[in-house]
Amino acid sequence: MPRLKTRVNNVSNLFLPLSVLVILIIINLIKGADYFKITMVNGAFYGNIPNILFGASELVILSIGMTFVTAASRGQDISIGESGAISSAIFVQYVLSSGNVTLWTILVGFVISCLAGIVIGAFNGTLVSFFNVQPMVATLILFLGGRSIAFIIDGKVSPILANEISNRIGTVIPGVPIHTPIILTVVFIAIVAVILKTTNLRLYVEAVGVNPSAARLNGINPKKVIFLTFVLMGVFSAVAGFIAVNKAGRHDSVNLLKFIMMDAILAVALGGNSLSGGKFSITGSIIGAYTIEVLNRTLLRLEVNPEAIKLFKAVFIIVLMIIASPVVRVYAKKALDKAKGIFSNYSAGQTGGLSNGAVSAADTTGKRGE
Repeated sequence: MPRLKTRVNNVSNLFLPLSVLVILIIINLIKGADYFKITMVNGAFYGNIPNILFGASELVILSIGMTFVTAASRGQDISIGESGAISSAIFVQYVLSSGNVTLWTILVGFVISCLAGIVIGAFNGTLVSFFNVQPMVATLILFLGGRSIAFIIDGKVSPILANEISNRIGTVIPGVPIHTPIILTVVFIAIVAVILKTTNLRLYVEAVGVNPSAARLNGINPKKVIFLTFVLMGVFSAVAGFIAVNKAGRHDSVNLLKFIMMDAILAVALGGNSLSGGKFSITGSIIGAYTIEVLNRTLLRLEVNPEAIKLFKAVFIIVLMIIASPVVRVYAKKALDKAKGIFSNYSAGQTGGLSNGAVSAADTTGKRGE
């Protein structure tokens, strides 16, 4: 029974992102019945679904990291785009300075960028966990200055990754019909799932997010857990930056992953996670990330001006936050309980009416017999 109740709660938490996703799909189907059509072009799958999976790769990865940070620190990291820009700038500079680019060069560059992400995450985590700075304030430092750092690393230009391996990482590998960023995202999700399954990371993060004092009494160090989540966020930002820069084929320190932190925060909230910390759902955040990508593409398909998309998303966020607010949830629960009570009384009345009728008929029959 406890397991069944847990599964029911998990499904109920996913109701909001799934319902929004279904509504968007219905809108797209009304716009054109060929929405799910997939074609093969030059040995790779193309269509709305592959494009959504391709476009949301970085957002999915960053949403997972944002989920950990939010659950443990009860705040958000607003510097994830800038962290990705810095780490990917280091990756590009290493690759360009290597001369002959091989797969080994790319792998070493990727590891170096992840190490840079760890340093960035450790910087943010130190401010939050050991100096008790609010997460949004602590990460505001890199949010304001991170792209300038990336621009300096680039040498004040936008370097181009003109090599075949980077092109394959950003597009498709010959003989493989699925785009490489989609494959990398699936592998990343699988790694995170294994970590959560084989370690106590989920337990520690949720315990610290729910009640740090109680967690401390049970032998969990809240500062170390919060610090760890920010370090993970730094690594996740580096992975997202690596995918983004290989997609683009060049490093644009100004626009790479720009404002993606807003979509990542929205994906966490849309996935049924509380922005005040505590229990979390990685599955919900992933669905939320893909839902946001569907929303962006739906607005473009409806021929909404790209600049006006931000306004539509702002309205969408307002409506979503109101629907997901505790006040509305309590009101909806009361209304549902009231409806159940009315239905139960109506059913009891119907049953009682039938029973009385049957008794009356029996009595009448008995009197006639007498």
